[in-house]
Amino acid sequence: MKERVILHADCNSFFASVECKKNPALKAVPMAVAGAPESRHGIILAKNELAKRCGVQTAETVGQARRKCPNLRLVPPCYADYTACSRQVNAIYQEYTDLCEPFGIDETFLDVTGSLHLFGLNGEGLANLLRERVKREVGITISVGVSFCKTFAKLGSDYKKPDAVTVISRENFREVVYPLRAGEMLNVGPKVEEALHRLGIYTIGQIAASQEAVLRAQLGRAGESIWRAASGLEEEPVRSIAEKTTPKSIGQGMTFAENLVGEREISLGISMLSESVAERLRRQELLCSGVQIAIRNPQFQTISRQRALAEPTCLYREIYAMAMQLAHKNWTMTKPVRAITVTALGLGRRGEMPLQGSLFGPNPAHSRAEQLEEAIFALRKKYGRDSVNRAGMMQAGFDRRTGREEKGDYVPFHGIEE
Repeated sequence: MKERVILHADCNSFFASVECKKNPALKAVPMAVAGAPESRHGIILAKNELAKRCGVQTAETVGQARRKCPNLRLVPPCYADYTACSRQVNAIYQEYTDLCEPFGIDETFLDVTGSLHLFGLNGEGLANLLRERVKREVGITISVGVSFCKTFAKLGSDYKKPDAVTVISRENFREVVYPLRAGEMLNVGPKVEEALHRLGIYTIGQIAASQEAVLRAQLGRAGESIWRAASGLEEEPVRSIAEKTTPKSIGQGMTFAENLVGEREISLGISMLSESVAERLRRQELLCSGVQIAIRNPQFQTISRQRALAEPTCLYREIYAMAMQLAHKNWTMTKPVRAITVTALGLGRRGEMPLQGSLFGPNPAHSRAEQLEEAIFALRKKYGRDSVNRAGMMQAGFDRRTGREEKGDYVPFHGIEE
C-alpha cells in the first residue's frame, strides 16, 4: 500500500499577519489583535513576532500584555478580512488536491498522496512551493508539517515557526515527536493531559511506551486513540472539499464589553447567543439534541453545564429555555458575568433524527413557533441581519456589536463549529 503524504498548513499569527498586510507600518512595532482593545480586560487574539519576543501571549488580557510590553500597538479584529484571506489561501491549496480539510480559519490538512506525481515533487518540495506561493500571492507566511498521518503533520507545522517546513517521517518521528510534551499532540486537551500526569505520563514518547489497555481503562476511547496516534498508527482520512459533514456542535460565545449584572442582563445575553445558534442550525438544516452553557466571571473562572433536550430542535425558544434553566441551576444571577457561550450539541440532519410522535397530533404551539422563526429567518436572509430584532435587546442596547464574539469561523457571526 502506498505511503500517505499528509500536509498540515498553518498561517503564522494569522489575524496579526492580515492586519500587518493591511497596514505594513505595523510590522515595525510590537502589535497584537485584541478584542475590546480599549479595555485592559480585553483578550489578545494574535500577536506579531516582535510582541511575541516581549512575552505577549495569545488569550492573556490586554492589561497583562501591556505590563510586559508597554509600547504594544493594539488593533481591533476584522473577521470579514480574515475570512476573505483564508479563502484566498485555501484556493491555492485546492490547486494541488481536492482532499483539503480546513481545521479552523487558519489551518488546513491536505492529502497529496494521489496528486504529487502531477507536479514532479515530493511532500517537502510541494510544502515549500505552497509556502512560497502564499507568501508571494497573499502576502502572509505559513508553516507546513509533512508526514504520513494527520497527527504528526500537525505537530510538524507547530515544530518550526514562522515560514518553515518540517518533515516527520517513519524514520525520524520517534526522534522528533517523542520528546514533545503530551499536551502538544492533537486531541490531548488540558483535562486529558492532567489525567495522563496522574499516570506519570508527560511526553508523547511516554504515551507510546504505555500499554494501550491501561490508557483505554483510564481514558476510554480517547486513551486508545491517543496511544495509536503517538505510536504512528493513526489513519484518519483527510476529507474532500466536496464532502459535506455534519458538525458535532455549533456554539456562539461572546466576551461582553461590560460585565453583565443581574438576571435581566444575563438573560438578554443568553437570548442573543441562543438566537444566533438557532439561526445557524436552521441555515444548515440541522437539529440539536442537547444544549451546553459556559459562563465566565471577571476573574476568568468558568463553569460549563449541559443537558439533553426532550426532542431534537432548532427552535430559538427551546434552546434559550434550556440554556436559562442551566444558568439558573448553576449560577448566582447577582454575580457579574464577563463571557457566555451557548452551544448546541448532538447535531443531526432534519429528517434523519428520531422524533417522538404525539398521540394527539402536532403541538400547535410548537408549529406556530416553527412558522414564526422560519419567517424571521427568511426576512433576515433577504433584508439583512438587523431587519428584525427582539424588542428586549433593542431597548437594552443589546445587539451583535456588543462586546467581542469568540473564535472566528467561516460564518458571519464568528461562532464555533466542531
